Amino acid sequence: MEEDETVHYDGAEGGWGSVRGIVETALRERARPAALDTLRRQNKAGGFMCVSCAWGKPKEPHTFEFCENGAKATLWELTSRRCTPEFFAAHTVSELKTWADYDLEQTGRLTHPLRYDPATDKYVPCGWDEAFAAIGAELKAIDPGAAVFYASGRASLETSYLYALFARLYGHNNLPDSSNMCHETTSVALKDVTGSPVGTCVLADFELCDAIFFFGQNPGTNSPRLLHPLQEAVKRGCKIVTFNPIREKGLEVFKNPQSPKEMLTPAETKISTLYLQVKTGGDIAAITGMMKHVLAKEAELWATEKRHVLDVDFIAQHTDGSDAVKAHVEATDWSEIEAESGLARADIEAAADIYIGAKRSIAMYGMGLTQHVHGSDNIKLLVNLFLMKGNIGRDGTGVSPVRGHSNVQGQRTVGITEKPELVPLDKLAEQYGFEPPREKGLTTVDACAKILSGEVKAFVGLGGNFVRAIPEREMMETAWIKLRLTVQIATKLNRSHLINGEVAYLLPCLGRSEEDLQASGPQAVTMEDSLSCIHGSLGKAKPTSPELKSELAIIAGIAKATLPPNPKVPWDAWLGDYAKVRDAIEETYPEQFHDFNQRVFTPGGFYRGNSARERVWKTKSGKAEFTVPKKLNSWGIGDKAGRWRLMTLRSNDQFNTTIYGYSDRLRGIEGTRDVLLMNPDDIAAAGLVEGQIVGLASDADDGVDRQVGGLKVTRFLLPRGCLGAYYPEMNPLVPLSWHDEESKTPAGKSVPVRIVT
Repeated sequence: MEEDETVHYDGAEGGWGSVRGIVETALRERARPAALDTLRRQNKAGGFMCVSCAWGKPKEPHTFEFCENGAKATLWELTSRRCTPEFFAAHTVSELKTWADYDLEQTGRLTHPLRYDPATDKYVPCGWDEAFAAIGAELKAIDPGAAVFYASGRASLETSYLYALFARLYGHNNLPDSSNMCHETTSVALKDVTGSPVGTCVLADFELCDAIFFFGQNPGTNSPRLLHPLQEAVKRGCKIVTFNPIREKGLEVFKNPQSPKEMLTPAETKISTLYLQVKTGGDIAAITGMMKHVLAKEAELWATEKRHVLDVDFIAQHTDGSDAVKAHVEATDWSEIEAESGLARADIEAAADIYIGAKRSIAMYGMGLTQHVHGSDNIKLLVNLFLMKGNIGRDGTGVSPVRGHSNVQGQRTVGITEKPELVPLDKLAEQYGFEPPREKGLTTVDACAKILSGEVKAFVGLGGNFVRAIPEREMMETAWIKLRLTVQIATKLNRSHLINGEVAYLLPCLGRSEEDLQASGPQAVTMEDSLSCIHGSLGKAKPTSPELKSELAIIAGIAKATLPPNPKVPWDAWLGDYAKVRDAIEETYPEQFHDFNQRVFTPGGFYRGNSARERVWKTKSGKAEFTVPKKLNSWGIGDKAGRWRLMTLRSNDQFNTTIYGYSDRLRGIEGTRDVLLMNPDDIAAAGLVEGQIVGLASDADDGVDRQVGGLKVTRFLLPRGCLGAYYPEMNPLVPLSWHDEESKTPAGKSVPVRIVT
């Protein structure tokens, strides 16, 4: 199969295509003049931190330190469109449920606090004090364990810290966040094998590495600023090897929009030295194959030259379990590896040879590894490979998961977690004079299960589009309206705001780009990037509406209406001066946040540290752990006739559930999201034709009928047996039980389906 037989994009990532994408979004959003100043200050010390991805910010930024999707996120937030009480007076909630996701968000920024009126089936304006009092009364009327406090990944460290504190003062650890749906697998797997739940790299490592290995991550769409250090690495001779079912443009070729030479000439940079289209769910087999070749070369070179490929001293001193992994890998036949990975032995060995030849290597990955039934094994196997040559805990080496939301990692750092063992509860008890709950809270999947069973009575959402993002959507929406209370804190209207409990409030908040003026003056907030660096952010744009409150102010207002007074919990003082919140964070986490207020605007951020980077292994054995996988594939179910492996995708005009438009330029798909991507040979073998409209049905072994229809068969360069379609439209096909076995992250990258004609 050749690329020219399929839908594809002929250009490079970046270049004039990115510029055009930004301009089109600016025109569509009718962006305010403040957007230009905000973009100028974006991701720079003393400026505004992007609300899109969590990639690191350099000490010495480019003139324009934003990417296409980062600019889209800013323009989306600073739109001149307004979603006012007059809009809601003209439309019932039932009508709005029929609107597309894109059309809902195109109504613009929310301007007033709103209460759902079931008598008219409309949102009606209400006062802030009225909303806080009513929400507080509802929360006080139920068992705290029956409430869920969800957080999307955009809320600042200050807001996140107070939100988590509010939950525990109220009496529960039910604090799922968007990490539960994407990188919780990382947090669980890395903690098991390295003792640290986050990646070990910093930006400087990308200036020193000799090879980078990418698994299941698409920087061109999800984190385009990452392409700058990748391009610089390639230009100095670093080799990049990519394992991904789809040939993503950002990992093939890049034209730097910041380079006049590249913009005005045909010059561009080839990114991947080797690009291997592994089957979805086949990464364990591919990594096992690499390890098998590394071990074979170790035996060969030691026998002939008395020279090691492995870092035998590191393995002996710093690791545990290597003998069991070696035996497992050597016992695995190449025929199994090729069948499960969909790759030829020679290609896997070529990738392994690059790894062997590199003195310093970095592993990068995204949800293509985490969102599988055996996603934790994907990550643990990748760590195995990197432990073999001591590629963790040295400059220029490490494991670097690429996070999505701009502060999703930071929220976990300051206490938003359902796992009480990850929070210094004794310190909080001393600091605030209360006994924190010690029971394990609810993950996203657990929360959904208890909403279905009727055990959860209240849901508070700090941002996000929870009902749209979760699996089992049809069943969940039916159960959702039986909740007693739903509260959504948001900037724009989305579908989750239309699936309401008996009592429902929609509370509009300031965007991060907007000035947050409190009693002590303009307020800065902070967030953590994927590389464990903390950055300050100062919004300066005029707020969308004088009625808006900051996220922190909304949390404080609800907390004060819910909790009894506590002199050790100064909500008003915190609200008046966010520096006092940072002082509280420093007191709770002194090792990571010492001198917090003095370091807020450190160029490039300040590093909060990582024990695994220092080769201090906080694991059960006190060493880095080699582990044997349960299976050779990560998708958790056998192949059979008529069963396909569906991977859900984000488009170039999308960030998570936010749809900016209908252009997936980097894949050559325009004007629609209702497509089913298939290998041309699979189309023929299935008796289908290009352009045919089909449906997908769940093929999980649970007897539940789940279907999505209206998908146009589209020829695309994919491994045989694999399908691609867009998230969140495909969420109805994902069973709630279909998740990583260890982290409960929904397994949206390998969903068993049948094609329905």
